[in-house]
Amino acid sequence: MEFNNLLLEVKNSVATITFNRPKALNAMNSITMGELYQAAKKCRDDEDVKVVILTGAGDKAFVAGADISEMQNLRPQAALSFMEQGQETLRFIETMSKPFIAAVNGFALGGGTEIAMACDVRFASENARFGQPEILIGLIPGWGGTQRLARIIGMGRAKELVMGGEQITVQRAYEIGLVNRIYPQDQLMVESKKYATKLAALPAFALKMAKHSINYGYDLSLDNATRLEAECCAQCFSTDDQKEGMKAFLEKRKPAFKGF
Repeated sequence: MEFNNLLLEVKNSVATITFNRPKALNAMNSITMGELYQAAKKCRDDEDVKVVILTGAGDKAFVAGADISEMQNLRPQAALSFMEQGQETLRFIETMSKPFIAAVNGFALGGGTEIAMACDVRFASENARFGQPEILIGLIPGWGGTQRLARIIGMGRAKELVMGGEQITVQRAYEIGLVNRIYPQDQLMVESKKYATKLAALPAFALKMAKHSINYGYDLSLDNATRLEAECCAQCFSTDDQKEGMKAFLEKRKPAFKGF
């Protein structure tokens, strides 16, 4: 499948999806969002892909936001369709069984922050900046920003960023839990691929169950959430990888996982 605004590469069980509109600071328009959905589906259906990395072309931006030139004349119904397209795509990424890593290599503003938050892990370069500045153009976030941000960094900090429209440094993003790790610009993809390769070598079904349990248990009562966790853990006992992992542990050797 050919993409106009994305690059998709698969190597050593790791897929890298690169937003490739560097002249527009990788801003997201409807075409690019549609391509992101199709690229994610392709990664889901490709058995060789175990982990996915999202990053941006160039050294200035991950995704600088939604494409304002496309949005400025939208009427409410068309705007709703654009918001729904983004929400569907990001929810697909968030709930897909395979881990997603955001390698944020520069500006991640508005939609860029929202895309990063839909990923399971966020690594960032030292020059990265985050923010939900939609209020400054008379809008609010529309791709899940008001919801995921509050869940990740807390309601008070989320309101501060969304209502004030401020950008924050990568160090501040790390301090409030929006970013997992910070790397020098030239090491970001090296370290992201190293972590992705580590995940790709782990039991795929157990990774799927871990992601599922965290995602769907988060908003449940503790009793229901721990029940979900127990059921997900029990399902892992149906896999060859569980048998191999425990056998290798008892035999004091490295396990040879097969992904099923």
